[in-house]
Amino acid sequence: MSPLLEMKDLDFAYGDVHVLHGVSLTVDKGEIVTLVGSNGAGKSTTLRNISRLLKPRSGAIVFDGHDLTRLSPHAVVELGVVQVPEGRRVFPEMTVLENLRMGSYIKSARPDREKNIERALALFPRLRERRNQLAGTLSGGEQQMLAIGRGLMTKPRLLLLDEPSLGLSPLLVKTIFDTIAEINAQGTTVLLVEQNVFQSLRIAHRGYVLETGRMVLSGSGQDLLGNEQVKAAFLGV
Repeated sequence: MSPLLEMKDLDFAYGDVHVLHGVSLTVDKGEIVTLVGSNGAGKSTTLRNISRLLKPRSGAIVFDGHDLTRLSPHAVVELGVVQVPEGRRVFPEMTVLENLRMGSYIKSARPDREKNIERALALFPRLRERRNQLAGTLSGGEQQMLAIGRGLMTKPRLLLLDEPSLGLSPLLVKTIFDTIAEINAQGTTVLLVEQNVFQSLRIAHRGYVLETGRMVLSGSGQDLLGNEQVKAAFLGV
């Protein structure tokens, strides 16, 4: 069976700065795949190429038979690929409910808007308590919950998560990752970019390690957690 997402030999540069060097990865339907690496390794750049926010120099990105490199960002979302950006980027002057509704702007998502809002509020009960509150007044953890909930409003087939634990307390970090696992269990395939190597590989079916724009390791989440190179580089062991 073909992967849901396949990236092959992707090269990307910001001007003269070469960032990705022949990066390849696959994501199968129903998986959580984690891409880990240090700051500046090219993790977020990889996601932005999938979302078509950036244009690669060369290489292929295929989602369910569709060549994403030929599509606009809007068309990629309509295919079912949705990115939750680093830094949350909620609309601060809009309420929680208004932010969620903004996530269902594509035509195919509108008929199920209320059902998808209810799903987001069930996944994040704290958002239900604050549904009429301005997003800008939420805590960082609550804003992250809202950003993920907004991303789910189109019922994506592939959810791209960029550093969802950034700036959160350890307790909230575990809550966020447990919820990502629950979202996956409900049928959403996930590609996760994350600096928190332990928590992200803990819930991952498979993982990749990116180092200065090159893939250096891949394997199951558990295998990578036990890898001496990973432990030394990321876990302080």
